[in-house]
Amino acid sequence: MLRVAAVKSPKIKKIENSPPASPPPSPVQLARAEENRIIALAKLHQSRTQGLFVNVGPSWMKVLEPEIKKEYFQSLCKFIASERSKHTIYPPTDEVFSWTRMCTLNEVRLLILIQFLFFSVGLCFSVKPGVQRPPSLANMYQELSKDIPEFKSPDHGCLTGWASQGVLLLNACLTVRASQANSHKDKGWEKLTDAVIKWLNSNRSGLVFILWGAYAQKKGSFIDQKKHCVLKGVHPSPLSAHRGFFGCHHFSKCNDYLVQQNKKPIDWNMLPAELMKENINIQN
Repeated sequence: MLRVAAVKSPKIKKIENSPPASPPPSPVQLARAEENRIIALAKLHQSRTQGLFVNVGPSWMKVLEPEIKKEYFQSLCKFIASERSKHTIYPPTDEVFSWTRMCTLNEVRLLILIQFLFFSVGLCFSVKPGVQRPPSLANMYQELSKDIPEFKSPDHGCLTGWASQGVLLLNACLTVRASQANSHKDKGWEKLTDAVIKWLNSNRSGLVFILWGAYAQKKGSFIDQKKHCVLKGVHPSPLSAHRGFFGCHHFSKCNDYLVQQNKKPIDWNMLPAELMKENINIQN
């Protein structure tokens, strides 16, 4: 009699339940992670630039970081460090890049450019509360009063209210030796601020560029006037304002163009006497 071998049933492996997949990070978590990354990066650059590249608005890092790695910026760092060891230099180190904190990259609507820094803050034409407003700014207020009927001239020169609305108040040179205007000319700052203007020109559209004076107009000569509104005119300095600055209507022309681009116009009256809170949004 034949014996039939028993067939063993194959062992069925017990399938264990896989752990549930982790949910993707939320926008808030991603923003926090990016902010932490940028803060760490900024600390690294601070040590590599002899303390010059500090308190930089996070949104501007992608524009400025490629520049600070270049040889010209390293030379600039050495120059500024030497200058601060021997002279009084304005603005203080923590205010050199205040324009990047007051006006985030994604919110820029208007850029006003001047040749060099006169005063001890990082916003062109602006002074701290309690400091007498400069003559050029007084002339700007005078033109505003005629150009914008509802404008009321304040008794101070603090312009952080404009900066907080997307007005980039940019000096071509970001530092200066006390009482020696243009003393830091041709040391490297011009290359950095050129890079800022070129980035805005190439990567944004529908911006307003106000270029007062021959220097500013030459520096901004490459701006694409098919993409942006470029307003050129005489500098508001008392030495030249009477030659065409008064009556230029650049402030109303700026707002007319912004409205045409479906952008919010500048509230020129928004000039609180106290410093506005810095805007450090990391959005691009």
